[in-house]
Amino acid sequence: YEIDVQREGIEEEDVELTEFSDEIEAWVIEEFKKIGLDTAKSVLEKDVSMLLQRTDLEEETILDVQKILREEFED
Repeated sequence: YEIDVQREGIEEEDVELTEFSDEIEAWVIEEFKKIGLDTAKSVLEKDVSMLLQRTDLEEETILDVQKILREEFED
């Protein structure tokens, strides 16, 4: 027997980082875009230490951004 499980409607939509320009400064969004992260989920999926190494951002800034992005998906 083979069972395939398919889930519909569970996949949350991703949001472009530019949608957060009222809460996140443009230069911060640019830092993420420079390393190929242009959506909320792409930033949330990355480890803070990796983001620290690959961007010119401070840990506090990265944590603040991730908090803002996480709140978008908690609704």
